[in-house]
Amino acid sequence: MAMPIEKYAMVGNRRTAALVSLDGSIDWLCLPRFDSPACFASLIGTPDNGFWRLGPANPARSTTRRYRGDTFVLETDFENDEGQVRVVDFMPLVPDESTIHLVRIAQGLRGSMRMRNEMLPSFEYGRIRPRLRLDAGGANAVAAPNAVALKSPVSLAIDDRRIHGEFTVHEGQALPFVMTWYPAHRTCSELSDPHNACVQTGAYWQQWSDRCAASGEWRESIMRSLLVLKALAYPDTGSIVAAPTTSIPEAFNGDRNWDYRYCWIRDAALAVRALLSSGYSEEARAWHQWLLRCTAGHLSQLQTLYGLTGERLLPEVELNWLDGYASSRPVRIGNQASGQFQLDVFGEIMNALGLAQSLALDLPSESRDLQANMARYLENAWRKPDNGIWEDRGPRRHYTYSKVMAWVAVDRAIRAIERFGIPGPIDKWRRLANAIHLDVCARGFCSKRNSFVRAYDESEMDAALLRIPLVGFLPPTDPRVAGTVKAIQESLMSDGLVRRFDDHEGAFIACCFWLSEALALSGDRELAMQVFKRAMALRNDVGLLSEEYSCSRRQLSGNFPQALSHASLVSCANVLASQTTPT
Repeated sequence: MAMPIEKYAMVGNRRTAALVSLDGSIDWLCLPRFDSPACFASLIGTPDNGFWRLGPANPARSTTRRYRGDTFVLETDFENDEGQVRVVDFMPLVPDESTIHLVRIAQGLRGSMRMRNEMLPSFEYGRIRPRLRLDAGGANAVAAPNAVALKSPVSLAIDDRRIHGEFTVHEGQALPFVMTWYPAHRTCSELSDPHNACVQTGAYWQQWSDRCAASGEWRESIMRSLLVLKALAYPDTGSIVAAPTTSIPEAFNGDRNWDYRYCWIRDAALAVRALLSSGYSEEARAWHQWLLRCTAGHLSQLQTLYGLTGERLLPEVELNWLDGYASSRPVRIGNQASGQFQLDVFGEIMNALGLAQSLALDLPSESRDLQANMARYLENAWRKPDNGIWEDRGPRRHYTYSKVMAWVAVDRAIRAIERFGIPGPIDKWRRLANAIHLDVCARGFCSKRNSFVRAYDESEMDAALLRIPLVGFLPPTDPRVAGTVKAIQESLMSDGLVRRFDDHEGAFIACCFWLSEALALSGDRELAMQVFKRAMALRNDVGLLSEEYSCSRRQLSGNFPQALSHASLVSCANVLASQTTPT
């Protein structure tokens, strides 16, 4: 069984990402890009579904790890009575997907230690057993259309499906192991100098991090979250994937096991806002270009999520040969939510475009057209029921938060007319915004609960409503906002954390940050800090967050690392930092 998800760290090259466990096993890697079939899939199966472990041949007495500065170069130190060895993991940045490298360097820090290198490549999510062969300086695994080559400084052997070898690392040695993926019908392009590649990879990430505008008490946490967002930003198109994994369960032993290796417009828009707030504009420009390409055509066909290059057909398939993470089945690839109607997406797009304009980001003229077209489309579409922010697979409902975000979209269109001169009937849209606002307050507010509720004329609570003051629908001090925040605390909180809605699932990490931000804006900074610190304590030892947290199991759950969680951390930390009184 795979380790708890918090025991993993991520290394990546912005095209794909590997998850490395605390014991040195890479248990998840899709090649050549995030949404490709996995070569190592033991994270959601068994060791027979693929892994690559480089670590002590005998159990280490202690293991510690960290990222090297503000980079995605991972250092894991193994120590026993005989010696100490550091394994350095990283993925060099590459110009395209024709060749992907994953490098592991075993460095002797003290004494000597017996180490073991063991790889079981298994293509197509652990279903296909490749042909294995030893060659000069390593081994090769082929099963069309995929091939991987492992270059090793030590002798290797093949035993059944495994490539393996034991060796001793002495103090001062640095032994590089390089795995290269390449199309099986082509020749492998080897990495000539893995040590230099390590220096260059670290320099790339550090130079990007050094541009961060954030400062103060939480800069380190903000920086790690921004690095996650950057690592999930696909360089060819500007899309930002929600997470690099699939089917890590939202609730253990449940069936909410979804594929997050795609670009959700909502999550990406919030990520773009987090990046812009810290001075990163190139990612915002790239995402806006991706957005313009994806929204080309009639807005009635707008999807909630797309593939990395804007693919629309993302059929959902169950992989029945995989046991699932923590035996949670089914394992799914693809995502049926791509065909849902989610009204809140329009508000997220307009909010992100508005921020970019306010920061004088040079956007193409098509952005202005998109803003105007969205407002026109919502003149009628806002009245439709939808699937909601949480992607309900049942009948569509009139979700309150969806209507709030429809108002946000129209409100931002009005601001764009006033401030930036986009074309549009401003008086008509003011009347439209007012009509949506009145409708939400009349039908989405429950006087009995003194709170906004999940859907019109119902009584369930929904933590998404915490965003009402964050998006400016009502002031943070409005009694209806205060009542909603209180009702959510009373009905959806446990152990200081917030669930999305009342179905007894785990705490939803982004919602915890939304609560902290809402409390801070309302003036209750003390409680806001308590909630913020409780959510921050969920980060693992290298600062990564998943989607949810199981209060019963006391461990992270959901796909990992999660862009929405990290974007929400940045937003909340920025609000709290802005309220700090200089001494």
